Amino acid sequence: MNAHPANANAAPVPPMAPKRRIAVVTGMSGAGKSTALKALEDAGYEAVDNLPLSLLGALVPAEGAGMRAVAIGVDSRTRDFDARTLISAVDRLAAEADSEVKLLFLDCEDEELRRRFTQTRRRHPLAADRPVVDGIKAERVLLRDLVERADQVIDTSTIGQADLKRIIQAEFALAERPALAVSVVSFSYRHGLPREADLVFDVRFLSNPHYDPVLQPQTGQDPAVGRFIQRDPGFTSFLDGLTGMLAGLLPRYESEGKSYLTVAIGCTGGRHRSVYVAERLAQWLQERGRSVNLTHRDLGRPSAGA
Repeated sequence: MNAHPANANAAPVPPMAPKRRIAVVTGMSGAGKSTALKALEDAGYEAVDNLPLSLLGALVPAEGAGMRAVAIGVDSRTRDFDARTLISAVDRLAAEADSEVKLLFLDCEDEELRRRFTQTRRRHPLAADRPVVDGIKAERVLLRDLVERADQVIDTSTIGQADLKRIIQAEFALAERPALAVSVVSFSYRHGLPREADLVFDVRFLSNPHYDPVLQPQTGQDPAVGRFIQRDPGFTSFLDGLTGMLAGLLPRYESEGKSYLTVAIGCTGGRHRSVYVAERLAQWLQERGRSVNLTHRDLGRPSAGA
């Protein structure tokens, strides 16, 4: 008896229809929601800000009525805003078979938010005639459930608008997923760890140019400082180990769907060692065809020691 495959006469399986992309953007006032929505609009989304929650379902088309990606901004200024109501609405959209929904929460340290509102002389939407800090505290309580529900939280305390746009456009790209974008940032431990960092490396073990009176006023971008650091017996083995590790990690991150990675290099003052190592690491990545964004977070700060 001849054996036949069980599915020999089965009808061909039709390809899966593309899912409509829905990005719901929320977070702390002053954390960058407008920048995020503009980045999504530039990426091909239809962006709508401050939509009343009661109209959320009406904005997103029913199945077959249109598949354009939509970015929706919702925050504490929104009419009828309620965190639990928003979470329920997002969950309902996410349950639909033809939808891919992401809730993005933009966060920021309280002190940085206070500084931003003070610089722009804007009133906090929840402060009215009270101090800005009162509005920030009230809003953080109001939004705490959203932080827990968010698919992605981006802290904008130490990143600029350009970096925020890059991160969002990489994560929410509509076309075929782009190659992993890597950010390399040098920093001073004196001013704290970069909150956006995925990987942090401490180079304070390297010989410190700060104690050389000729090199002290220079930076890790100057050739003389680079030559000084290269002479450290531990430098070459460290850099080889770092690049070797990343050579294995980056493809694995890509295979898991990660679209961006931030590697932070720190030293005491953020002026010499971390800057030089970050420059060398960025060069290594570029030579291998990687998209790299290099930032020296604390290089412009007044030098106050090693």
